[in-house]
Amino acid sequence: MNRKHVAVLLCTFLLLFHVTGCSKHEPHLSQSRLDKAKPIRLYGNEASAQTMFPSKYPSSIGVIVNKSIYLPQTYKPQDLVYPDVPFLFQEKIEKRQLRSEAAMALKKMFVAAKKDGVYLSGVSGYRSYDTQKWLFERYMKRDGYLEAMKYSALPGTSEHQTGLAIDVSGADGKCAVSSCFANTKEAQWLSQHSAEYGYIIRYASGKEHITGYKYEPWHIRYIGPSKLALDMHKRGVCLEEYYNVYSAK
Repeated sequence: MNRKHVAVLLCTFLLLFHVTGCSKHEPHLSQSRLDKAKPIRLYGNEASAQTMFPSKYPSSIGVIVNKSIYLPQTYKPQDLVYPDVPFLFQEKIEKRQLRSEAAMALKKMFVAAKKDGVYLSGVSGYRSYDTQKWLFERYMKRDGYLEAMKYSALPGTSEHQTGLAIDVSGADGKCAVSSCFANTKEAQWLSQHSAEYGYIIRYASGKEHITGYKYEPWHIRYIGPSKLALDMHKRGVCLEEYYNVYSAK
């Protein structure tokens, strides 16, 4: 058996191992470690750090999902709606949806951007566990397991499943979900103003060692009251740092 065959078998084994772990609905981090995690500051109706973890509270607006913390396989938000904002496509399909609170905030943000001469469009919002599984397997077959892990989430670890995250682009779709988006005026506007509407750039530049993903200026995540997002923006921290949660790696 040559090295190429060994590598393919190893990648397949690792994927099956992770997917099997997801099906058990258990995070990689023990609950005792999660219970000890304390936020720097809590706002709104958040009562304790536990409300942020998907093993018990998958529908919390402040939920944290990363490569180490899984959503239940069967979780689907009950308040998904179609945001009243433009998308790069017209069909009313799964990825056009967001949770209602996030959708309302997104609309306000798009309206504000338009007033500043920046025209945004949605690319991909909610994504089910099964859809994420299909996507990751496709990426793995194309690029290999290790490379796919740099930009795609294993099923159960995608923020898109929360219904609180969305990929956005300019209205022309230029550089949509691509690294060149970072150089567009739309990306610059989002970096400066998204926090005013409760959204953060979830996978920020320089935080790859914590989030586990490369810089994605197009991936924004709704986290609740704008003062929380603004505080994170001011501190220059990512979600894991803000709530003092173990990094995704």
